[in-house]
Amino acid sequence: MKLSRLRAGELLALVGAILVIVALTRPWYENAGATLSAWATFGPAVVLIMIAALAALALVLTTLTERSTAFPVAVGVWSVLFGLIGLIAAIVRVLERPDGATALCAGAWLGLAGTILILAGSWQSMRDERTGVYPPARPEPRQPPA
Repeated sequence: MKLSRLRAGELLALVGAILVIVALTRPWYENAGATLSAWATFGPAVVLIMIAALAALALVLTTLTERSTAFPVAVGVWSVLFGLIGLIAAIVRVLERPDGATALCAGAWLGLAGTILILAGSWQSMRDERTGVYPPARPEPRQPPA
């Protein structure tokens, strides 16, 4: 495991995943003096946001642990897809207020910011093709045929 393999895209996705995890512990909505968390208003959108965070964490872990670029690139593609789906779900959660909620709290904004960072970081990770992060292959020279 080498921390030097992490690029700007993976770091952005990691920060986004951390923001989503923190957002799930904070209140999302305010309703007549009471606050509602993401767990109190649990639905498909929250599941999609959590899947986006898991995809971002998988991107970071595969980048750190894999010896070749094939698996991290594949996870990066899926992370972009789940990041986009999570961003749409977060936008829906910000626009649609459940149970007569009158105001948005910090959790909703952190969740939205986290999904934006997950999508941006995953996209940047896919775009960044620096080959210097991984050591080049040094195959054994072969003898020419006689």
